[in-house]
Amino acid sequence: MFLEKMLQSQGFGSRKHCQQLIKNGAIAVQGEVITNAKHKLNLKNLSFSVYGESFDYREKVYIALNKPQNYECSHQATHHFSVFDLFDDALINRGLQCVGRLDQDTSGLLLLTDDGQFLQALTHPKKHVAKIYRMQTADPVTEQQIQQLRQGVELRKESGVFAATEVIQHAENELQLTIHQGVYHQVKRMLAAVGNKVERLHRQQIGALALPELEQGKWIYLTDHQVELAKTRMSI
Repeated sequence: MFLEKMLQSQGFGSRKHCQQLIKNGAIAVQGEVITNAKHKLNLKNLSFSVYGESFDYREKVYIALNKPQNYECSHQATHHFSVFDLFDDALINRGLQCVGRLDQDTSGLLLLTDDGQFLQALTHPKKHVAKIYRMQTADPVTEQQIQQLRQGVELRKESGVFAATEVIQHAENELQLTIHQGVYHQVKRMLAAVGNKVERLHRQQIGALALPELEQGKWIYLTDHQVELAKTRMSI
């Protein structure tokens, strides 16, 4: 791949802008400044720098973010910050998208990617990718409510029954739910359907991938192994 095309694929701007970066001597490959836009590259284990900042070539990006509260999963946030404010322009230019969404007041594991197949594999209803949530409830959770959540509840304007495949009570007002669907406000609506209310919600796992140890607002690139963990279908 030509140097100019590689830079463009990594989100560093238009072909013309990438050519100008190269002409200006801003690009070094494996420590050597390259000024030829048509310089051919071996992409395997490729490292390069732009104005001294180091990057690794990535054909696709897979990111895990510990999403804070008061951030919207939208490029055009209306009432709060956007999660995309947490990433640099190069990633945004690659077409970074959220893999599903978390409400603005929900924290925890959010995946982002520019790989449409990966996004589809995790969000299509037929894939049954598990998601695990921890929550605090307004009222103590009763055994009857737990049984209702396991057996399934109906949600207004949705067809079918929505059940948690696992319910674990950690304290009177602390609950953990595993769900395999992903309809709008599902966890909150399920708790409301059994007569309780979610006060605080946190997603801690997608598939077999648990939230890495990250401060809120921080993110990491996923390894190949972590990408596969996220796609792992857990038993229903």
